[in-house]
Order: sequence, then structure tokens, then C-alpha cells
Amino acid sequence: MRTIIATTLLALAIISPAAADKRVALVIGNSSYQNTAQLRNPVNDADAMSATFKKAGFDVVESRRDLKISETRRVLRDFSDKALDADVAVIYYAGHGMEVDGSNYLIPVDAALERDADVFDETIPLDRLLLTIEPAKKLRLVILDACRDNPFSRTMKRTMGSRSMTRGFAKVEPSSPNTLVAFAAKAGSTAADGDSNNSPFTTALVKHIATPGLDLRKAFGFIRDDVLQVTSNRQEPFVYGSLGGNDVSLVPAVAVPQAPAVNANDGARRDYEFAERVGSLDAWDSFIKNYPSGFYTDLATAQRRKLVAEVARVEATEKARQATQESFRLAGESAEKNEQDAAAARARDAEQERLAAEQTKRDEDARVTAAEKAKTDLEAQAKAAEQQRLTAEKLAAERKQPEDKTIAAKAPEEQIAALAPPAPPDTAAPSQSLNRQLQTELKRVGCYTASLSDNWGPPAQRSLEQFNKRAGLKLDVQAVDLNTLAAVRGKTERVCPPGETEGQRKRQRYY
Repeated sequence: MRTIIATTLLALAIISPAAADKRVALVIGNSSYQNTAQLRNPVNDADAMSATFKKAGFDVVESRRDLKISETRRVLRDFSDKALDADVAVIYYAGHGMEVDGSNYLIPVDAALERDADVFDETIPLDRLLLTIEPAKKLRLVILDACRDNPFSRTMKRTMGSRSMTRGFAKVEPSSPNTLVAFAAKAGSTAADGDSNNSPFTTALVKHIATPGLDLRKAFGFIRDDVLQVTSNRQEPFVYGSLGGNDVSLVPAVAVPQAPAVNANDGARRDYEFAERVGSLDAWDSFIKNYPSGFYTDLATAQRRKLVAEVARVEATEKARQATQESFRLAGESAEKNEQDAAAARARDAEQERLAAEQTKRDEDARVTAAEKAKTDLEAQAKAAEQQRLTAEKLAAERKQPEDKTIAAKAPEEQIAALAPPAPPDTAAPSQSLNRQLQTELKRVGCYTASLSDNWGPPAQRSLEQFNKRAGLKLDVQAVDLNTLAAVRGKTERVCPPGETEGQRKRQRYY
């Protein structure tokens, strides 16, 4: 019975497939620059990367072309919401970029950059992209095919002689774990736009980045080798940041369907059914000889013991009957008393043997019944397990299909037309939802204890002031913007001490 139970438990030990990670990607391609020479490939590169992410089964793939500064900020804000519950978040950018005083910036298509100081107003810092994907749980990846020669550097007026600008991008050191920043060319060097429809870097990305199960570090190694070969060692891609010891792939390994394993019990089950039809000791002895161990051997042994118990019961019943008849015969013939007593004793012993044989028979019947039930249960569980496996394979196959067919079907021009019109520059207060979002985040880090409100009133301002004090920041407490929200969201632990209520802070100021 122990073997039966163990086998049954083994059949139930089915490992269900883990829930797939949520993966989101934002793809931006800037080609149509308004105040400098246009680029040919970034839009093509962005289309190729969007198709790659969709084919890889990403849950969200946002694709945008030729974004102005206000549009870029809006797109990054919206994508930060999608990254909140994502496991993997990726931003790909192709277009112009530049480095100023050791910091990297992406250049929207409407940038004029007449002076070096305009960089801070008309471009998007790389740090803004890193803040956008900061909430992702397992992997944060920024890919920049933007290390081309900066055409604005030749016409830009310098307001400070000490302000430095180098070729390409400056090296970066991401502060968050499991964050990678991939450059088309290593720091201080430039990347080629390429002679084909796509840049050498993006061509290699499409080839390797979404290989199922391929660790990202190895994927970028293959990408580096391809670009070096195509550019005759003039361009070397580079990746900054670090990952842990486990393999991290952008696309999970594809589960290879295995042929149904040959069930070693199939032959034993078939022979067991033949022996059961015969139902003799010789049949069970032959089965046990051919199958010395196993689940069906235990069943056969139980069936044999049941048959032996039945034979013993029949023999004991016959023996008891004969002993009783002998006792009655001697009594009828007025035999000697000692002969009658002896016959009566034999009859009593035979009856006890009969009763014991009956009990043994009942016990063996119960064992066989339990074993047969276990066999039936095991076969039902095996069928259920097979059905569950087939269902899991079907769901996994459906999971690989791109889910956002509407986005894939839209032409790029339609996607751009669907965007909300850009907000006028220097507009007034932020939206009410942004106020409430920031209050929620301040409450999460322990700095806001009042009720949530769509207004950015004194309680909220004092809470942000307390957050600045505790976090060592200088965020504007009067006006709310996305940078402020991103800075508060970036704190994963409590900032303000527990128990420090708004009233206590007021009293501290008065004292």
C-alpha cells in the first residue's frame, strides 16, 4: 500500500508553468529635424525594433515618430504609468543625441539649440528615461542608437568657456540594480547611420536582442561583434550597468514540446489485465515472476493473497463440516465418551480455523478493493495531468502571439495623428490627477497624512517640503510636475519617520 500511495502522490506532483512576466517597450525614432539636417534611418530603425518587440510577445509596444519636446515629455509620462506594474521595461531611441558637461541628452525634432544653455530647455536628459522605467521589477533597459555626430555643436554659441562637449555620449553608471544602458558606440565615439535601411547597430539588435532564452550580456556581445565586423572595427557598441548572476533574457526560452514519454507501466498494466481475466494462482505467479517490483506487482500480490485466502477458507469450511459430521456420527453410535470428546474438540478447532480463514478472506478482499480503487484513481489523475499539460502548452502558444493587433495594424502616420495636441509652452497648473498622484506617493513614503485632494494646497506643500528635508532634495513645493512625481516614486523605502503627523510638524515649527 505504501508503494501505491507513493505512486499516486508522484502522479499528482505536476509543476504548473509560472506566470509570464509583463514586458513593456517604448520605441522612439526621430528623423525629420526642423533646424538641422534630417536623418534617414531612425524612423526605419524604430519600425524594425517595434516589429521585433511585437513579434517577441511584449504586452505593450508604444511606437512614436518625430517627437517634439512637449510630445516627448508627454509620451514618457504616459509610459511611466505602464511601467508601474511591469517586470521588464525597455526604451529604444534612435535619433540625435549629445553630451554636455558629462551628462547625456536626447534631441527632439523641434530643438534649435542656438546656445549651449538651450540644452537644458530643449532636450531630454537620459536620466529622465531612467526615471520613467524605474518602477519595473526585474529589468530596466535603455537602448540608444543616438551616438551620431551632433550637428548643433558647430553652430551653437558658447555662453561658458568651461562648459565641455565631447563627441558621442559620456559614459554612465546606472544607480539602480538590474539596469542597463546600451550605446550604439562606446563613450566618446560616434556611430554610423549606415548605408542600408537600418543602422548597423539596429540591424544587429533585431538579429540578436529577442533570441528566446539568450542572456542579455551574451546578446549584446553578439551585437558588438556584428557591428565591429560591419564597420571594420570603427564602431564598438557598449553596455553600461550590471545584472546579477542568473541569466536574464529579454524573451523567455521557448519550451520545446517533448514527445510523450513511454510509460513503463503500460506493459505491466496490459499483462495485469490478462492475469486478472485468468484469475488463477499460476497466472499471478507468472506475472510476479515477469514483474518483480512495481505498482502492478503490488496489485498482483494482493490478488494472489486474496485467492490463497479463498482456497484456505474453502478448505477450512470443508474441514469444519467433516469434523462436525464425525462428532454427530460418534454420538449417534454411542461411542466411547473419550472418542466423542475428541471428535467434538476437533470440530471446535476446525470451526475456529474456518472463522479465521473467513476473516483472512475479508481482510484480503478489503486490501484488493483499496488497491483497485488506488489504481482507478491513479489512472484518472494521469488523464487529468495530461489534460493539464495540453492546456498549458496551448496557453503558452497563445501567449507568444502579439496581443496588440490594433497598434500593429495602424500606419505610423495614424498613430501620430491619434496623439493629443501638445500643450502650449509655460502653461499653468498641472492636471488634478497629477496632484492626487503625488499626494498618494507622499503618503506611501510617510510624508503626507491629510486626505487626498485634487488641489495642491498648504498641507500637500508642507508634506513635499518635509520630503525635501528628509530626502536631501530641492523640489519645487509650489508647483507639481512629472519630475517631482518621478523623484518621489523613486523612493522604495519610507522617507519621513513614522508617527510624525502634520500637527506635530506644525508644533515643531512654532517651538
